[in-house]
Amino acid sequence: MADQTQIENFTPETFKFRFSPIMLALFALLFVLCGAGIGLTTWQFIGFLGGDLSSPYEWMKFILLYIVSILLAVLLIAMLVRSRYVVTDKELILQFGFIKSKYKLSKIYSVRLFKGSRKLTVYFDDFKTEYTVIVVKEEWYDAFVKALMKRNPRISYDFTTAEEEENWKNDRKKK
Repeated sequence: MADQTQIENFTPETFKFRFSPIMLALFALLFVLCGAGIGLTTWQFIGFLGGDLSSPYEWMKFILLYIVSILLAVLLIAMLVRSRYVVTDKELILQFGFIKSKYKLSKIYSVRLFKGSRKLTVYFDDFKTEYTVIVVKEEWYDAFVKALMKRNPRISYDFTTAEEEENWKNDRKKK
């Protein structure tokens, strides 16, 4: 009983999502498109103000273009700022911008580090179909696994070498 009380008093641990260079380039491109959308809409709006202002269609067009551009920028900022993994007393929370997924720590079966591909994978009770790949800095892998295992000591942790991964891939190709 004392162990359960101790487990419930852990403070949440947060691990920031690591974006690949391709994703960061995509975010930069989308920010440029947001800026271009706002700039072009403003340029067209200034031209519109010099003409017939009675068209509700034109007003709606400008309002929608501004809203879409601003919402896309807000979504991108939220994804960059609020993409993280949070390990609480009872849950693993995957937050990607405004999108949240929650997994009960009691449902985590094991964690595996694939050394060849440098991926950390969390497997849930249904080992064959239910898993998620953790995308954080490699130097945080140990801290992440320790945070999970501190809250649920039943989680097993193992790793595979690059050779084991290659053998597994070759076996799958033969089948």
